[in-house]
Amino acid sequence: MVKIRLRRMGAKKAPYYRIVVADSRSPRDGRCIEEIGTYNPLTTPATVTVDAEKAQQWIKNGAQPTDTVKALLKKANVL
Repeated sequence: MVKIRLRRMGAKKAPYYRIVVADSRSPRDGRCIEEIGTYNPLTTPATVTVDAEKAQQWIKNGAQPTDTVKALLKKANVL
């Protein structure tokens, strides 16, 4: 199954996430199919940038967003 989830980047105690499309069996920071956005929780307010067309296309093709990504997509008015 294909999932839309977060990939952790950044230094220790300074997380920065990329929103990626990946196989559900691959590790969290492992190989991904495509990067569709970013999420920075350290800024005030948190910054979310998403390529809406790619996200909607992947969801239409059957990719399942995780709970956290689903909330971020709603916040970015993609869903």
